[in-house]
Amino acid sequence: MPPALAPLVLASASPRRTEILARAEWEHDVAPEDVDETPRPEESPRAACERLARDKAMAGARGREVGTVLGADTVVILGSRLLGKPVDREDARAMLLDLSGASHEVATAAALVRAADGACVSGVAVSRVRFEPLDEDCLRAYLDAGEWQGKAGSYAIQGLAGSFAQLESGDIDTVVGLSMALVRSLARRLEETR
Repeated sequence: MPPALAPLVLASASPRRTEILARAEWEHDVAPEDVDETPRPEESPRAACERLARDKAMAGARGREVGTVLGADTVVILGSRLLGKPVDREDARAMLLDLSGASHEVATAAALVRAADGACVSGVAVSRVRFEPLDEDCLRAYLDAGEWQGKAGSYAIQGLAGSFAQLESGDIDTVVGLSMALVRSLARRLEETR
């Protein structure tokens, strides 16, 4: 991790994002931030994703004097529709049926905010995923396992969904929830704002 970012704070409770940062050997603390994740009217899914990452990072930077805060957000995009986290099992079932047999995008945005001066940089990484057609038995088993809970698009490619969700293009970590290529690029951009 670039020393200028330290101490780094991840404004997310996602264990997957923590694992990705740890694998990249980026030391960090975790301080989740809750923000309203309702998309704004006429806001594209990618724009909503990037705004939410910025909102989380800026909320995490409030009251801090040193270090950098990393915010992130992940959305599933089917056509022009944003598929967020399901509200219940039936919502998850409907999303999974919509994704069945189709390709879709997964966008993960990241934002870095320097606490000392509020400087903010953000961006979006996009990967493409294809679902195999889901039959009723597969769908029921996946829903019964509960892995859909709290997941954008109702699935986690790194878990049981890996049996029917295949990466077509892009980076698997973008689908999981944090693109380190994007974060490294943002870190360089933030350094240039000094």
